[in-house]
Amino acid sequence: MKTHYDTLGGEVAVRRLVDSFYDLMDETPEFHAVRKLHPADLGGSRQKLFMFLSGWLGGPQLYVERFGHPQLRARHLPFAITSVERDQWMACMRQTMADTNVNPSLQEALIGAFFQTADFMRNTAD
Repeated sequence: MKTHYDTLGGEVAVRRLVDSFYDLMDETPEFHAVRKLHPADLGGSRQKLFMFLSGWLGGPQLYVERFGHPQLRARHLPFAITSVERDQWMACMRQTMADTNVNPSLQEALIGAFFQTADFMRNTAD
């Protein structure tokens, strides 16, 4: 069975997606609210998202092998996340998928899953 990881293009494509995502977040004023939740140096964030997405998309479970269960909600609790940050994260990921030429049908499949996860990270009222 072909996974989203395979359909996307494997390790190289996931890395390209993550790098494009953080470049866009770092350079685009409209994503300031979500950018300010990250450290000045995005290197660690890039690596962790790459590792997480690899497994989440059906590829190697790099994050789990190194850090254990992702516990996304718990790991994001120290940061005030409202619908503003969720929506900026989603807009950045949508634009990234378009910019990196992710297959439109795969984009559609991933948007719902990304939204569900991003919405679950909200921990502060608007």
